[in-house]
Amino acid sequence: MKTDEPTVGRRVLLRTAVFLGIAAAASGLLGEEEAADPAGSAPGPGRAAGGAGAPGAPAPNGRGAPANTYRLSPMAADTPARYRRAMPPVRTRPILDLSGAPGDLAVGSRMVLTFDDGPDPRYTPAILDTLARYGVRAMFFVCGEMATDNRDLIRRMADEGHVIGNHTWTHPLIPKLTRPDLASEIGRTSEVVQQATGEAPRWFRAPYGAWNRAAFEIGAELGMEPMAWTVDSLDWTEPGTTTIVSRVLKGAAPGVIVLSHDAGGNRTQSVQALGSYLPQLLARGYRMTLPSLRPH
Repeated sequence: MKTDEPTVGRRVLLRTAVFLGIAAAASGLLGEEEAADPAGSAPGPGRAAGGAGAPGAPAPNGRGAPANTYRLSPMAADTPARYRRAMPPVRTRPILDLSGAPGDLAVGSRMVLTFDDGPDPRYTPAILDTLARYGVRAMFFVCGEMATDNRDLIRRMADEGHVIGNHTWTHPLIPKLTRPDLASEIGRTSEVVQQATGEAPRWFRAPYGAWNRAAFEIGAELGMEPMAWTVDSLDWTEPGTTTIVSRVLKGAAPGVIVLSHDAGGNRTQSVQALGSYLPQLLARGYRMTLPSLRPH
């Protein structure tokens, strides 16, 4: 799989999200920040920019890699027999409304930033640094095969107040998997996050936005809510930093969920774009928030 968004995934995304009700649209089916942190600030200081590698260098697990590497490796044989579910279960909890009253800047201008496919030691640290610099928290939908080798970054995400979601183990096209294989893809990733942070993910995102019934059912069994997106930066195509910035700024609106990537290829443009559009969004009065769910 050499691109991040195959044609079938792009065609399926919005139809699936609308039909199944998984995307929080601008009308406001999103989460609300914790009341204890009204500023939405990250609790920990950011590290020095640059991370563990030189930005711009080919990612060791990029989509242009040989077929025996990233996302095409067979799953390990030591799959746990049982997977721990997030506690408490969240499947039946309605997502809070973020639309707010007209002119209510504090509520009506909230957005969510999300990053898929990581963590990658070349790009994720710089993204975390930028988020910390502006006191913003985001969601990271991680792939298990990346998370297992970068548990320090998973722990840093959690320590700095970001939400870690499940993005399967190898980023497969879900409708092509058998149910047992899909259960392993999702369950093993939850296990890695649980082991690294002490808490299993409570959110799940299907690679390419390609959902099916099994994905919803298995995610629910593990205590996770599904989440898609409403603004796709298409940064995986490496269209140029200016283009990525323009797409995010043009798509900005109350209740928007922005999709970007911190792994899966050369993400230098994604890192640079975040440093440009984030301060502009904040200057326009938008508030980056995190999802939460009403208690039962």
